[in-house]
Order: sequence, then C-alpha cells, then structure tokens
Amino acid sequence: MHNNDIEVIIVGAGPVGLTLACELRLAGIRVAVLERRQERSRHSRALTIHGRTLEMLGLRGLDQRFVALGKCISSGHYAGLDTRLDFSGFDTPHPYTLFLPQDTTERLLEEQLLEDGVAIARGVLVEQTQQDDDGVTVAGTRDGAPFCLRARYLIGADGGRSLVRQQAGIAFDGVAATSSMLMGDVRLRHPPASPMLSLTNAAGSLMIVPLDQGRHRVIAMNARHPHAAAAQAATVEELAQASTAIAEHDFGLHDASWLSRFSDETRLARRYRQGRVFLAGDAAHIHMPAGGQGMNVGMQDAMNLGWKLAGVLKGYAADSLLDSYHAERHPVGVSLQHNTLAQTAMLTRFDARTLALRATISDMLAQPDVNRALASELSGFGLRYPAPLGANAGHADWTGRRVPDWLLRLTDGTAVGIHELLHAGKWLRLTVGDAGHAAQPYHFDAAWLTSLTIRPGCPQLAGIKSLLIRPDGYADHAV
Repeated sequence: MHNNDIEVIIVGAGPVGLTLACELRLAGIRVAVLERRQERSRHSRALTIHGRTLEMLGLRGLDQRFVALGKCISSGHYAGLDTRLDFSGFDTPHPYTLFLPQDTTERLLEEQLLEDGVAIARGVLVEQTQQDDDGVTVAGTRDGAPFCLRARYLIGADGGRSLVRQQAGIAFDGVAATSSMLMGDVRLRHPPASPMLSLTNAAGSLMIVPLDQGRHRVIAMNARHPHAAAAQAATVEELAQASTAIAEHDFGLHDASWLSRFSDETRLARRYRQGRVFLAGDAAHIHMPAGGQGMNVGMQDAMNLGWKLAGVLKGYAADSLLDSYHAERHPVGVSLQHNTLAQTAMLTRFDARTLALRATISDMLAQPDVNRALASELSGFGLRYPAPLGANAGHADWTGRRVPDWLLRLTDGTAVGIHELLHAGKWLRLTVGDAGHAAQPYHFDAAWLTSLTIRPGCPQLAGIKSLLIRPDGYADHAV
C-alpha cells in the first residue's frame, strides 16, 4: 500500500465503511479502505434493510440494485410482539423492509466502489493510530508485512471492539451482557405453516423467517439457559433443543450454513468525533439486534458523515461543519439504545409480569397512532434533525425534515423526482416560479449547489417560495 495523497482512511469494509467510501468517492475524495478479513463474508448476518436506508441509497441512484435481489415485506416487528409494525403508509418509494442477506449488501456496495476506482485493501491488521494537527497516521501489517499510511482523517467502522475508538480514547458507555440468543441459518424438514413464526412463552422466545434457497433464519432464547458467553460456539443441537422447549417442535432443523450467538450488551460512544477521528456503525453503538436497526443506523451514520467530510475536503465548507456529525447522530444513537433496551426487556424475560407487559404493548400497537410512531422510529422515516446548519430563520416546521421523493415540474415542463436531483451528492435549492427569494442560510461554495426553478403547483410545497435541501435529503431551510 502507498499513501498516494490519501485523504481519508476507513478501517472496516462492512456495510458502514463501504457506504462511507462510496459517498466520499462520489465527490472525488481519495480514500483507502482497510479490512482485516481476507475475503468478503459469505454469511447472511444482518437481513433487514429499512425503507429509509433504501431511500438513502436512492438518493445516489443505487436503490434498485438492492430491491431487485431482495424480498419486500410491508411489516416489521417490535420485540417479536404479535401485532406487527405497518410500514405501508409512509410517503416513500420504499414502504417496506427489504430482506437481503448482509453478504449481498456488502457485495453490491463493493461493486459500486470498484466502479468508482477503489479496491479494498484486505488482510490488513491495524495496530496503531495517531493523530496530530495536520492528519492521522495508521500503522500495522498487511499479510504479515508492515505498512504505514497517512491521511487527513480517519474513520473507525471497525465494529464493537473498535481499535480506532480505543486508541482515540473515546469512552464506550453502557450496560454489560446479561443474556444471549442463538441464531442460525438452517434447513427445516418440517417448516411452520405460517411464513413467519414468532412465539414467546414461559419457555423462551422463538422466531423463524424464510430465506432463499430453502433455508430459514431461526432465532431462539431458551429461558432455562438465558446466557452464554459470546465466545461459546453455538450448535445445531442447542438451537433444536431451544426450539423444542418453546414450540414443542424442532421443525426438523438441520444443515446449518451459519450459526452465531449474540448478547444484549448495549453501549454508546461518548463522542462520535475526536479531532480527526470519527466513529460510525458498531464502533459507535452496539445493542441487541432488535428490529433490525443496527446496520441501518450505521449506514445512515455513514451518509451523514460522508457528504460533510467531502464538502470540507473539497474546500466547500469550513471544518466546523464536521462537528454537526456528532450533534446530529449521537442523539440517534441514544434513541437506538433506549428502544433496543426496551425491546430486550421483553425479548429476554419470560416471567408472568413480562408476558403480561408484552400482551399490553401488543394491544397498544393495534392503535394506528402508536403503531405509526414506533414504525417511524425503527424505519428511520421519522428522524428529524433539530436545527438548521445555518441561521435559525425561515419556516421552522421545515427544518430538519426528511424530504420525500415528490414529483416536480421544472420551468421547461420536465417532470423529475427530488431524489434524482440529489444523485450528484450536492445541496439542492428549489425556487418556486419567480418568487425572488432564495433559501441559503448556510454559507458554502456555490460549486456545491444545484439551483433549479420549478413551476408552481406542487401541493407539498404550498406556501414555500424556496427550499434548501441537504445532500442527504433533509430540508435545511425554507422561505
């Protein structure tokens, strides 16, 4: 490996690191992606891509690559409760979750990165990181040979045991593991009658979800054996025993292609930025994978950081813009921590009180407003950033709002969706007719802005003269 004027080093080539690398390359930033694995994982791991993450991919014209290979499910679960969350009513091209194995997600992102001219450096063990006023130095070995790289910024996307986080001296606050679940991708000789099985009783909890190629994802927690060390290898026999204890049937479980064990350890980095070092994904937040949120929040971390870092490196914005990464994404991590801890309490306890609580919350989810509130949180559709990046002015009700893919008509009569106008990763300013007012409270180089005039008549923009939209699809300012 050679420095070659590298601007950003990303440690970790999972979905988070790859998403960030793609966003930086879109702006022409020179990036090095370092990964300890010799080859991409072949395991399914995270299965769920939420609708807002698909929207985010759509902002760069990539969403259909993923949708074409996955399975769309219009509902999701909260703590495995009987009443499911409904995603079908959101104003989005993707009112669903997408079942897609993580190895496929990584492959698609890596293919995009290769199209952008970046190859992942694999077999890399990062051992030392050090920052100074001008940049960051990363040292270690690649295939046993020493290396040393220099860049302006360093990103830790290297998982829950992040070396980058540790060497940056960032605290990782939270609660230790008290319980664990088994997970396996297996074949079933006798699959359950319903496509998806979710069962919780005094004996434990069990979830069975169909995958491709005749396999099923089985997740179980046996109330008699609530906790085992993460390092203790999971077995098919243990998974079958748990299934039998809970459902009185092991469904002919056999031929595991992947087995794992995960705990309820929940932690959040105290800071997402320390000088020239940033954290994203599991390096910044870990939790029990309840509701399929972890990978999604991490990829959205990457999108938030990516366009900001690109703007600073291109000279379009001041370094102070990077402070907004922690200011905006750390509260999301806090919310993630709270809702996964709440779900964990219901997923890992099987006494009469907790079972009664599950029934009560399930009944509450039957109320449309409650269902939509939790569906908004888990999907990411409900996220709203609290303040504009510039001055507090204009229509406050627009500040920080996600902007759906509304159809606009330009002055020449061309019809175009808002998200297509964001494919270049630039800010977008829409001015309605000859309004004469231009929304731009945040000062950045004009080269970072696409400015268009649209015809009056878009009902969603009624009362708006001009709207400034960030590269990640959130409204910053309206007049």
